[in-house]
Amino acid sequence: MSRFNLIITRALTVLTLMSATVLPSCANGGSRNAGSDSAAAAREVRCDTVNLLFVGDAMQHGPQLNHALRAGGGKRYDYSSYFTLIAPDVKAADYAVVNLEVPLGGGPKYHGYPNFSSPDSYAAALRDAGFDLVLTANNHCLDSGMKAARRTLTALDSLGLDHIGTYRDAAQRDTLVPFIKVINGCKIGFLNYTYGTNGIPARDGMEVSLIDRDKIAAEMKATRDAGAEAVVITIHWGLEYVQLENENQRQLADFMINNGADLIIGSHPHVVQPMKVVRNEAEGKNVLVVYSLGNFISNQNDTDSRGGALVRVRMVRGRDGKVRFDAADYDTFFTAKPEGKTVNYQVVPSWMPDKIPAGQQSTFRLFERGAAKIFDNHNVNVPRRHR
Repeated sequence: MSRFNLIITRALTVLTLMSATVLPSCANGGSRNAGSDSAAAAREVRCDTVNLLFVGDAMQHGPQLNHALRAGGGKRYDYSSYFTLIAPDVKAADYAVVNLEVPLGGGPKYHGYPNFSSPDSYAAALRDAGFDLVLTANNHCLDSGMKAARRTLTALDSLGLDHIGTYRDAAQRDTLVPFIKVINGCKIGFLNYTYGTNGIPARDGMEVSLIDRDKIAAEMKATRDAGAEAVVITIHWGLEYVQLENENQRQLADFMINNGADLIIGSHPHVVQPMKVVRNEAEGKNVLVVYSLGNFISNQNDTDSRGGALVRVRMVRGRDGKVRFDAADYDTFFTAKPEGKTVNYQVVPSWMPDKIPAGQQSTFRLFERGAAKIFDNHNVNVPRRHR
């Protein structure tokens, strides 16, 4: 090879790697569901790339509530410092998704485990951090009763946040499912399911999207039929505090892949589990399966539960006009608890270890070591961005 050709080859290689790392995006856009998408879609600027971001369980335990009230001077619940360090990464995505694992009960009293209820300002902080879609189908969604579950939906609406997973009644579920978001000219469908609700049955017509294979298949088909070019399944599953997926998760993932899923994003175990790119040979496409992203923020004390992961996903419209999963990478973060002059909790990206209080550095290193062991040994084609 000539010196000139060698230089050109190396330059092209560098450009390719840069594009895979940066995950470039275009302007965000879209509307709440397929029924209202037509006008917005007509105005949408066409783009070939959509960047999505997902995190796991956003919790509010008792000590978190106490410190938020203290940060608000005893008069309000202040979460303004919670997500300041991670927010730039969240806002860089075209569309960001979080699992809200607490009802927004409306007060005046709030409580943590085992029956959660949190103030609206917590969800407002998630919105201000850059999250667009809130998942509400999880085992704690009915903790504070049907009134609080419905109030949660009203609060999220008032905050301008998209939400899926729980519904006021069957009529609302029929209206909001399929949920299709037009992002950069691409129609992305999102569905959300949970394994259960801690034994609390949905009453008075309240609808919770439970894991049911027939229902999942039907709603996936309805989402495609409504015009979705890609389907994202967000699912609350698996065993708590177990860092490897189980056979039930693998079988259910295979079922959803065989029914055309493009992304499968899991939560619930409160610890990270592997991320794998698998091949759907029947449709000639790759599918991303993330078994668990762990905790986004919580007061849990077990080392493996002190943090979690975010996954960045790039969807691309190919030359054939189809929107497909293209690439993903991940990073980890750690929940820093109040220490010294720090009065509140904070999500600290793992690439900012200097922001973690001195007394929690050893726990952080242990968390990082455990997460790296899982991802390094079990991930398939999902690399880490920051080393």
